[in-house]
Amino acid sequence: MTNYVLLNNVQHSNMKIINRYSREAGDNNAAVLTFPTEFMDIQREYPIFLRKDNDSNSFQAVALLGIQKGENLFLDESPGSEGSGWLGRYVPAVVARGPFIVGSQEGTDGDQSQMVFVDLDNVKVGEIEGAPLFQPLGGNSPYLDYISNILSTIHQGNEVATAMYAAFESMNLIEPLTVNIDLKNGDKHQLAGYYTISEEKLAGLDGMSLEKLNKAGFLQGAFLILSSLSNLQKLIEIKNSRL
Repeated sequence: MTNYVLLNNVQHSNMKIINRYSREAGDNNAAVLTFPTEFMDIQREYPIFLRKDNDSNSFQAVALLGIQKGENLFLDESPGSEGSGWLGRYVPAVVARGPFIVGSQEGTDGDQSQMVFVDLDNVKVGEIEGAPLFQPLGGNSPYLDYISNILSTIHQGNEVATAMYAAFESMNLIEPLTVNIDLKNGDKHQLAGYYTISEEKLAGLDGMSLEKLNKAGFLQGAFLILSSLSNLQKLIEIKNSRL
C-alpha cells in the first residue's frame, strides 16, 4: 500500500530519506521503466527493451537489470558493503526517485500545477536516518534538488515516449525479440515478450522518413536502443560470476 501526500517544508521539515538501494526497500526488480530522456545514460550500462503495456496496448521501454524475476544484478548485497548499494554508474530514474512521484494539483485559478508527492508508508522515509530534504531554514537540500531533476526526467520522458514509440510503430521499425540464455552451470533462461528496433528496417528507411525521425528527435533514440543491446552480454557475465 502507498500513502502519497503533497511534500512541503513545514509538515516535512525533519523528513529524511534512506538513499541506499536494497532488496528490503523493493529495489530487486529485473526490469524497470526507462525513458528517452535518460537513454544516453541507460544505454551505457543496461539493455533497453520495448514491451507492450497491458492496459493501453502501447509500447514502453524498460531497462533490463536481471535475467530472472525479482533479480537485480546491480544491487550490492555483499556483507558489510557500504555506499549506495548500487553497482552501476547510473541508477535508472524510476529507481533513483525512491518514494517520490510527480502529481497534479489544481490552483485557485483552476490551472493544474505539477507538484512533488511523497509516500509516507515507504520504508525509506523517516526522520532519523538518511538524507534530509530541507535546509534548517526551509530551503531545498541538495538531495531534494537531485530528486526534482530525476522527477523531471521521468515527467518529460513520459511525454516524449508516447510520440516516439508511435513513430517507430508507424514506420514498422519495432520487431519481437526473444533471447535464449545458457548459463555456465547449465541453467537455461528465455527472455520473451519483448521487442526492439529492427536494424535492417531502420537502415532501409528512405531519406524523408529518416529526416522526419531526426527532426522529431527520435532517430537518436532508435540508435541508442540498438546500441544498448550489447549490454546483454555484460548482464550474462555478471550472472555467471555469481554462480
